[in-house]
Amino acid sequence: MKTISDVILAPGNGAFFYDDQAAIRAGVAHDGFRYLGTPLTPGFTTVRTPSRSLSIGLVLSDDIIVWGDMMSVQYSGAGGRDLLFQVDTIEALSRSVVIPRLLATDVSNFLSACEHVLSYHEGKRLPLAIEYGVSQALLRAAAHFARTTLAEVICSEFCLPLPERPVPIFAQSGDSREVNVDKMILKSVDVLPHGLINSREKFGASGETFREFAKWVAQRTIEIGEPGYHPVLHFDLHGWIGLEIGMDAEKIADFITRLADDISGFRLHIECPADFGSMEAQLHEYAKIVALLDRRGTQARVVVDERCNTLDDIRLFAKAKAAHLVQIKMPDVGSIADTARAVLICKENGIGAYVGGSCTETDLSARAAVNIAVATRADMMLAKPGMGVDEGISIVGNEQSRLLSILKYRRSHSSIRNAKSACADKGP
Repeated sequence: MKTISDVILAPGNGAFFYDDQAAIRAGVAHDGFRYLGTPLTPGFTTVRTPSRSLSIGLVLSDDIIVWGDMMSVQYSGAGGRDLLFQVDTIEALSRSVVIPRLLATDVSNFLSACEHVLSYHEGKRLPLAIEYGVSQALLRAAAHFARTTLAEVICSEFCLPLPERPVPIFAQSGDSREVNVDKMILKSVDVLPHGLINSREKFGASGETFREFAKWVAQRTIEIGEPGYHPVLHFDLHGWIGLEIGMDAEKIADFITRLADDISGFRLHIECPADFGSMEAQLHEYAKIVALLDRRGTQARVVVDERCNTLDDIRLFAKAKAAHLVQIKMPDVGSIADTARAVLICKENGIGAYVGGSCTETDLSARAAVNIAVATRADMMLAKPGMGVDEGISIVGNEQSRLLSILKYRRSHSSIRNAKSACADKGP
């Protein structure tokens, strides 16, 4: 039996800030890097506040310590998400509920350990931040005892063949859009630039400011990109087509179609074109938008984020074809085992799987995310954490390169079997 002899906690920092989305949508003013005005989302005392994290370290029976990081996403409390991360609250619950469970768990099997440690408490699910960080640590514990990579544990327990190909990387620009777009193009990033179109000022009257930006990104890619470089152009609009143009599916599809024509020759992803206020409404209306775009034969694809948070939500959107691509926003999904399940559900239903997350995460959670995305063959993954572009591309890109090199080496030395054959009698 592979056990945990002790658990330690370490408060830390995320790589960006938590932002009150409702206040930003309402038009609060900037003061340098700060936002002014009164917060509107419960838990926020200022509109922008530094992101915090809490690391959980599992002291294993052989005295090795493995870690996972707990945190929440930039727009906490918005779109059906958990409320703002509070270190003291999460630490107290970890000590009273989670640590006793960990000390009584065999960590050699990742999925069963997650099921035991992350089970409901007092009839409710644990905070998703706890699920996220603890599951990272449990995955590292299983990998340590198996003497494998995190990805190989996922392949083994979900009966997947070992991966051979890289997952395309998506970089996000933050507010320094022009400079960061140049960085992305010069580094030949697979998918860019996100754009952070999160206010009326950035979207513009009838969306004209955003359309001009999108056209500039396409032209800039042609101007300074390497010959043959042809990225996907992916923009996160934080609901602003709906807020500015109207909440009618036909009008939203018209806007997206015009934008696809503006940047013809590039594959276009539009994330969160509108926020319809509830999961049910989002599901229904996004399915309409997807169907309209499919009938028109555009190169545009709709990506769902808000209102599609948990594994159950993702399953509903995938089955309803209510998006072309689902952002599996890892801290909002909770356990990273559920992120793996979410990718597989998307693939089963012919929907794209984007393993995402947030700029507020840490290097540790980002590296775990890479292993999940590569093992499950996601369609793309986020360069995280932070908004600096270079750091996220380095952390995620290098982790993926190292992982694929390890797997290639092991294949060449015949030291491992295909994970699918090794667990032929197992189910996920």
